Amino acid sequence: MASKRKMSAVTPQFGNNRSHSLKATRRQFKPNYQSKRLWVPELDRFVRVTVTAGELRTIDKIGLGAFLKKRGMQFKDLV
Repeated sequence: MASKRKMSAVTPQFGNNRSHSLKATRRQFKPNYQSKRLWVPELDRFVRVTVTAGELRTIDKIGLGAFLKKRGMQFKDLV
């Protein structure tokens, strides 16, 4: 089975929880990572990658090749 490649550059964001009295406590907003098998016609195989849900929508819209080019990656980075 192919290994999981993390294509995402998304990191957690930080903010505050606010109670009714407006007391602030620190919290972390974690990315919505999804593990998916994507078909890569250039490699003629599936690759398993970890991407965020927003990036998955972008890949569906512009295609995997354009997405990788935008990130400065190549298909060989997925293998």
